[in-house]
Amino acid sequence: MDSKMGYQELPGASSVHDARRRPSLPKTILLALCTAVATATVLTCNTFLQSAASQRIHYVPLNAETILTRCAALGEKPRPPTDFLARDASDRYEPGTKSTLVKNARIWTGARNGTEIVYGDVYLDKGVVKGIGYIPEALYASEREVIVVDAKGGWVTPGLVDLHSHVGVSSVPELHGTLDVNSEHGPILPWLRSIDAFNTHDDAFQLAIAGGVTSVQVLPGSGNAIAGQAFMFKLRKTSDRTPSSMVLEPPHSLNGSSANSEHPMRWRHMKQACGESLIAYGNRMDSMWSYRWAYNEARRIKDSQDVYCAKAEAGLWDELSGQNYPDNLQWEALVDVLRGRVKVSTHCYEEVDLDSMVRLTNEFEFPIASFHHASEAWLVPNLLKRTRVVCFLHELALTEWGGTPTVGVFAAVHRYKRESFRGSGFAPRVLADNGIPVVMKSDHPILNSRYLMYEAQQAHYWGLPPHLALLSVTAVPATAAGMSHRIGVLQEGTDADVVLWDSHPLQLGATPRKVWIDGILQIGADEEGIVIGKGKEARQFQEVPNVPNWDKERKEAIKWDGLPPLAPTQYRSRVLLRNVREVTVRDPDAEDRLKTLLEPGELSDVVLDRGRITCIGKHCLGGINAEVEIDLQGGAIAPSLMTFGSPLGVEEIMLEASTGDGVLFDPLHGDPPSILGDKGGLVRTADALKFGTRNALLAHRAGVTYATSSLEKTTYFTSPAFIAGLSVTFRTGSAHALEPGAVIKQITALHIVLSRTSPSSLVGQASVSTQIAALRRLLLNGEPDDTETGHWFKRAAQGAIPLVIDVASADIMAVLLRLKVEVEQARGSLMKMVFFRATEAHLIADEIAREKVGIILEPARPFPQVWDERRILAGPPLTNDTSLVRLMDAGVTVAIGCRDAWQPVNTRFDVAWAALETNGRITRQKAQALVTTNLEKLLDIEGWIDEDGGDLVAYQGGSIFDLSRKPVAVASPRRGLVDVL
Repeated sequence: MDSKMGYQELPGASSVHDARRRPSLPKTILLALCTAVATATVLTCNTFLQSAASQRIHYVPLNAETILTRCAALGEKPRPPTDFLARDASDRYEPGTKSTLVKNARIWTGARNGTEIVYGDVYLDKGVVKGIGYIPEALYASEREVIVVDAKGGWVTPGLVDLHSHVGVSSVPELHGTLDVNSEHGPILPWLRSIDAFNTHDDAFQLAIAGGVTSVQVLPGSGNAIAGQAFMFKLRKTSDRTPSSMVLEPPHSLNGSSANSEHPMRWRHMKQACGESLIAYGNRMDSMWSYRWAYNEARRIKDSQDVYCAKAEAGLWDELSGQNYPDNLQWEALVDVLRGRVKVSTHCYEEVDLDSMVRLTNEFEFPIASFHHASEAWLVPNLLKRTRVVCFLHELALTEWGGTPTVGVFAAVHRYKRESFRGSGFAPRVLADNGIPVVMKSDHPILNSRYLMYEAQQAHYWGLPPHLALLSVTAVPATAAGMSHRIGVLQEGTDADVVLWDSHPLQLGATPRKVWIDGILQIGADEEGIVIGKGKEARQFQEVPNVPNWDKERKEAIKWDGLPPLAPTQYRSRVLLRNVREVTVRDPDAEDRLKTLLEPGELSDVVLDRGRITCIGKHCLGGINAEVEIDLQGGAIAPSLMTFGSPLGVEEIMLEASTGDGVLFDPLHGDPPSILGDKGGLVRTADALKFGTRNALLAHRAGVTYATSSLEKTTYFTSPAFIAGLSVTFRTGSAHALEPGAVIKQITALHIVLSRTSPSSLVGQASVSTQIAALRRLLLNGEPDDTETGHWFKRAAQGAIPLVIDVASADIMAVLLRLKVEVEQARGSLMKMVFFRATEAHLIADEIAREKVGIILEPARPFPQVWDERRILAGPPLTNDTSLVRLMDAGVTVAIGCRDAWQPVNTRFDVAWAALETNGRITRQKAQALVTTNLEKLLDIEGWIDEDGGDLVAYQGGSIFDLSRKPVAVASPRRGLVDVL
């Protein structure tokens, strides 16, 4: 045996041996080949084995289909069903509702950018508009009963849409348990929902409907940066009686349902705020950081969802093993904002805040549907257009998100805080000229939502074209809310929300004759017997009102960054007024102390010499030497107006303490400083008077040249002081207190406030019984005569000075009437008592007249703000009478006042509207007396104002009651000059 080979040679094996001895491959090559074959075999086996193993243990979650469906929905956007306008019945249809045919109407549809007017009929059936214009009888022949309403040529519009309201969450009458607007639990609260606080018993619902408002966006308040989710509501209370049933197009997130082809995704709504309102949580820098932090959290969740869904849709389930779909209940609404599925409403006033929000939208790539309040938006229109980013791809512009937001503004509510100081009536027109959609809104209850159309009327007065003014309360807010497919416009298939007006909607005092929501009549049932529109029979009431041209003033306002100079040009010599149609002056011997010198008719000239009328007629030769001529274009000359009740001339900005008089001591809450030597702490408003405030100068330019102001200070969070000081009467256009005629009467009246604790007040009010007891003691010589309190309360008890009492409740007024009798019997005098505010005075009108107490109504159109004001007389279309009519019929001397310093500029509108609401029962002259001679009589300043005839105002283009008029000059005999405005 060869030990090396390991085998033994056998006989016959030589051939084999020979073969083995042939040449062979090198050993290294053979080894390499073997290795390669082995490796390939192993790899092939491994691949096969891995594939087999993979098929055996591949991870697929049981809810994979649900996850994929959810992921597929991430790219969906809210939209109405494709066949929405072809529906036969509304989802809000109440079974049993009869069809309605409104015939012979002038229909402003809201279509064609608000220019379409159709003459004909409107057919409402099953909560849907089924026809407009010519309605063939066959369309409703199958109906058993159709209610037919003859519009008699009246105007029909869609139901009004209020884009900014707190109705239901700040419900009236205000009680501690009905104020659910703001949360104190942090600046970022996107998880809160206004529907969770919506009070279906709010008295404001019916009032708003009476103004033609049918749909509202109910927002959380502005005290939080992200205040929570808003909802669109219809104001009709349903048979279900629940908040949920009043929601218009409830988003699927509200009830946990899912979108599908039949019911696509619906819009959600969110409220944001910036600026001063967030001061509880820091300054502007804090607020913007809170925004960025919140949206970054939402973006992280959104990005996680996108990554998760990308893997799920690619079938990479192993990589998702053990992971749930990324979601967070608190942030899901903000994630939807980033996905462009939420209509965001943002409360912002100033340029700095608007700029910050625009940058925020670009940083996080989300749209803002509307800016609200936006007092300075009209000064930076180009900024608003930067809320979208446009990408260019092969010369094709693609908007990635957003778009120019709608801007919701007030018509006249300005200067009540620093942020609103540059607000202007010109803003709607300027925004519209720059292609920015404009909305007029109420911010109810800041403004009574019932008068939303009044905001549109004022916007038109200041220059907004009529079609855009009507759009601003119908189609534009509906579009901003994502609801234009069903509300804000009248076309076949839209919701049957319809208003029939007694006059053109833009005419001052336009009142709904009938209002339908979802085709169900809400206001104007014939059997109620309410008279609407009497006194508006003239053709002019059915036409769009002509308004003044404000082009020059608007350009000046922009030039001066919202604060144009307001001082008039003064002429101390002769001024000629041409083409005057009407002249009225004060006359102590005339009825209502007003006398007409020139009846409406042929146009005449009027010459003013040093502010006095010296000639009226076509041949006033004195006009030859006139220093200036003014064409009144058929206008009028009338006594200037007077305002009462606001802090005009006492403060510049209501919410800026540094611009006012400061805190007034209340003797019922503590002793005044001992240095006064007066337990009542009675002070004089004249000592705090300031001239040249913008509110006062604007009032002067509006023809309101006299004002009586006290130190009464009422804010949302405080109750007023019991003793509100001694008021002063002054001239609004004077430069300073030492100017001749600047102060008319240093001490006009003694003011008292009798009220209960405000529901939102941080400090409790003394009881009503305590207040009455204190007043009784003071009037019955309770304080020494050598003190201010003792002296002036004695004078009031003797009737030497009016005692003005701010009081709303009829019950408290009844007690005061008894107190007046008690004091008069004890003193042997007749008091000059006046009730200011007097919301419930109509309930005891005869008793008030019998005791010869005067009334200054505030507001002119009542609202049940608090419990003591709940028993209002609402006026047409809810009641035939108004408080004004009821009191005047009883023989009470009545005037009209206001509460806030921005309001006097609208005095002329308030009095005209008050007259129109009486259905022709008071004359124009009596209406004018409400803000002139009646106020002078009640405040005992008749001889103080009219000893020189009093100021006169020249109106260009119409009378004092016309929207077409424009004050152009003020003649002041006492000052010996004419102010050209």
